[in-house]
Amino acid sequence: MTEDERSPSPEEMLRVIEEQRAATTKWLSGDPLLIYIPWGVAWLLGFTALFLHYGLDGRPYAPITQMQAVGVLLAGLIVAGAVAARGFVWMNRRVRGDTNARGAMFGYAWFAGFALMNVICARMSPQLPPEESGLLWGGCSLMLVAVLYMAGGAIFLAWPMFFLGVWIAAVNGLGVLLGAGWHALLSAVLLGGGFIALGVLARRRS
Repeated sequence: MTEDERSPSPEEMLRVIEEQRAATTKWLSGDPLLIYIPWGVAWLLGFTALFLHYGLDGRPYAPITQMQAVGVLLAGLIVAGAVAARGFVWMNRRVRGDTNARGAMFGYAWFAGFALMNVICARMSPQLPPEESGLLWGGCSLMLVAVLYMAGGAIFLAWPMFFLGVWIAAVNGLGVLLGAGWHALLSAVLLGGGFIALGVLARRRS
């Protein structure tokens, strides 16, 4: 019997099974760079622009209006959302059954949640000063992201996703308590920069 005809040992079979499992998991979960970095860049640029407008002592650090800063943030979020939606649809086509249904409903929850948030904030923000209005929009949007991340972690039994939602909630809550300038600074550094670092680290580990 030649070496090629020899039956694989149990250890070799387990190794092959583990390699295939790891490859399948990576194939289904997508590229971490496309999952985390677009959101990180959008938050870093957008909230940095807002921080330069608000400052920490009520005086702007750069000649940028609130609408210009919001425009930077919205443009980044639109691009990040398009990238994430494309990746989500692509990954969702790879699975069938209950996992596919959970993924579809989770995606609809994001759309419905942000649509409702826009209705509520658009109704309430004209009643507030500009700085507090911006804090309302920023705080509500990050609160929704945090809750949906935690819900996604529960749905897909993904503890890293759940704890990422907890981290977003903690940073957002602290920023809201400290005020618009601090909220923008913490969101830019800890969320924007944190997501970029997480994407790079997850890519290297995978």
